[in-house]
Amino acid sequence: MRLIDSHCHLEYDGLVDDQAAVLARARSAGVSGMLNISTRQSEWHKVVGTAEREADVWASVGIHPHEADGHADLGRDALLAATEHPKVIAVGESGLDYYYDRSDRAVQRDLFRMHIGVARESGLPIVIHTRDAEDDTAGILAEEMGKGRFPALIHCFTASADFARKVLDLGLSISISGIVTFRNAEVLRAVARDVPSDRLLVETDSPFLAPVPHRGRPCEPAFVRDTAAFLAELRGIPFEELAETTSRNFFGLFGKAA
Repeated sequence: MRLIDSHCHLEYDGLVDDQAAVLARARSAGVSGMLNISTRQSEWHKVVGTAEREADVWASVGIHPHEADGHADLGRDALLAATEHPKVIAVGESGLDYYYDRSDRAVQRDLFRMHIGVARESGLPIVIHTRDAEDDTAGILAEEMGKGRFPALIHCFTASADFARKVLDLGLSISISGIVTFRNAEVLRAVARDVPSDRLLVETDSPFLAPVPHRGRPCEPAFVRDTAAFLAELRGIPFEELAETTSRNFFGLFGKAA
């Protein structure tokens, strides 16, 4: 059996200070691979460095929408060059966040399009963050797909069923985090039940969003097992099947990891 945490932040406070133990606990829980996500250019070398040291860890390079204002002048060439590292398997996370509005929305949209262009040129999937920005996210994705297809994943899905249908129709995959276990997540559970099995991934987004029964603690990659077990029961399939299916989907989407 394989089990992959498709989105974690191993360099963030709560994990980096005890990273070796965090990785050991993940492996003991049966987690066979982790995608370590970057959110700003200054941390690319740390994220890549961890992937270089650890055979079961891969890296992404990108700019989170919260950090867009600080990277408004980031050139496409810098991001494209960073994707050439053998352990870098994804672009992002990038996207739109209108909930916190920590960066100018126009700058967010420009950087999102630039990330999509790099994903298209490099062939690497783009890992997408979207919050309270469904219309603009879906519109940009549809427009950019019209210019040439690219692989993409909506990470930590919390949007509507309508948005899920739109992105699935565009060929994207969807990743489910520990939020699906939260008491007030009925809308998300309804979406998670219906995501086609070949488009489904699981993640922790650690150190955030610890699933039940770990609420109130820093999340870590080991907890993806709890999310996967909950999701398997929700979808009425054995845990082993859910773990193997989501792992197969991970390697199908992030082909460079294979």
